[in-house]
Amino acid sequence: MISISKKNALLSVYNKTGIVQFARALKKLGWNIYSSGGTAKTLRDAKIPVIDVSTLSGLPPILGHRVVTLVPQVHGGLLSTEEQIEELKKLEYPWLDLVCVDLYPLKNEIVRQDATTESVIEKTDIGGPTMIRSGAKGRRIVVVEHADRKKVIEWLKKGEPDGKNFRTDLAAKAEKIVSEYCLYSARFHSEGTINGIIGKQFALCTYGENAWQSPAGLFTSDTTDPLSLQNFSLVEGSTPSYNNYCDMDRMLQTMTHIAGVLDINHKKIPCIAIGVKHGNSCGVSVADKPQDALQGMISGDPLALFGGIIMANFPIRGAEAKILRDWNMPDGKKRILDGVFAPSFNSYAKKELNRKEGKCRLLENKALAKLDASSLDSAIRFRYVRGGFLKQPNYTYILDLKDPELEIVGTKISSAKETELLIAWAIGSTSNSNTITLVKNKTLIGNGVGQQDRVGAVNLVVSRARRSGHDIRGAVAYSDSFFPFPDGVQVLIDAGVKAIITTKGSVNDEAVREVCRKAKISLYFLPDKKSRGFFGH
Repeated sequence: MISISKKNALLSVYNKTGIVQFARALKKLGWNIYSSGGTAKTLRDAKIPVIDVSTLSGLPPILGHRVVTLVPQVHGGLLSTEEQIEELKKLEYPWLDLVCVDLYPLKNEIVRQDATTESVIEKTDIGGPTMIRSGAKGRRIVVVEHADRKKVIEWLKKGEPDGKNFRTDLAAKAEKIVSEYCLYSARFHSEGTINGIIGKQFALCTYGENAWQSPAGLFTSDTTDPLSLQNFSLVEGSTPSYNNYCDMDRMLQTMTHIAGVLDINHKKIPCIAIGVKHGNSCGVSVADKPQDALQGMISGDPLALFGGIIMANFPIRGAEAKILRDWNMPDGKKRILDGVFAPSFNSYAKKELNRKEGKCRLLENKALAKLDASSLDSAIRFRYVRGGFLKQPNYTYILDLKDPELEIVGTKISSAKETELLIAWAIGSTSNSNTITLVKNKTLIGNGVGQQDRVGAVNLVVSRARRSGHDIRGAVAYSDSFFPFPDGVQVLIDAGVKAIITTKGSVNDEAVREVCRKAKISLYFLPDKKSRGFFGH
């Protein structure tokens, strides 16, 4: 006898983990179970009564089991409305009120190095997405994600409260999952000429970059990246703002580039502390001890750091928190910070860094303590432009001083000074171009960012370093692209810089070499096409 009552569930899953428990819970609530193929066998083996889908249509699976559920009896049961129940009765189709389906692992197949068109097609699910979308349109209970099974059972036991919204939320999630699935396929078969990004709102911001830009929020995509923004837990303070999230994303670029370049060149990642304002580093220091890293970072540009954000790859405890708030401050004054991101905070640090109205956000992520060269963000980067979006690979180039294309003009500097070049490179190549970066004693002493001309960036970085009281003599400099004329190099030489790392590709490269030879400073040269460090256009 075909059941028209709303107690029928269709279960058809690729991954059988947990499906027996879910089916057993439904049976205890009085539900009939429809299934087919491997899922039906798994349930029968567990002594759970199952009605085979093929008994509805009277047709066996065909085409090597490719067509099983693509029949009117299934989709009629999922798509029908309350007004069409009488028609269902005449047709002797069951009303299906719940569909639990997952999808063939298409993404896993696509990312395999030896994936072919044929292998991807074979792993492309048709029946699953179709049932999901039919269930979503019919506002049935659509269960796609494993975690939702327990939630559904609990909801059913409570008497299905707020049923419309509950079903709609599941339907929306289901449509998102199918959309992502189809996008994987379109991207693969078009060889990337069709692309896009789909996200789910993770956090709602009070407003966007400016107060009048509302609504705004953080949307997250399907990722296993431990450093993705949704994996940072807010442990103190108010919800991060749009600008906080932008700064966090940029700081992760700088942090992972410092860690990556030190890992590649020295196989050692010390304590790293970064301070930013408007995304660009205004204080960075690398040291063996957390306290030294924090003090060096603060000394970089204390004025710019006011109201800024800090990131560290080490825990923030009482001593570290006290440095952030008190060190190098006038008596009785506390440093104002907008946020601190670290692997963890203890209770004293949370209390010490707290501001009124939660204006200092503390976010922790243990993955910050486990950085290496593999920590770079390797996902494709998208950027909205009017009428569409731009797409490019991520910033994954890492400077390697063993690169055979590296040209050293003058004397090779000491290992310690080369470390400072590496740090300067990592900071400058993740700052808004054009950028000139100065580092001394493994500490950022000046960052001249976002200038339209290179000599302007040089003059800016020198003036900012001097404004903060730094002695530039003996520092190293990084330029994110070649010097079109030797005038910028001369300004650095006159300020006391002893080594410069930059790219070559200008018609005046020889003039740059000559001015460095004459001043007896070291010039590290790499091809611009290979290692230009533009960022943030």
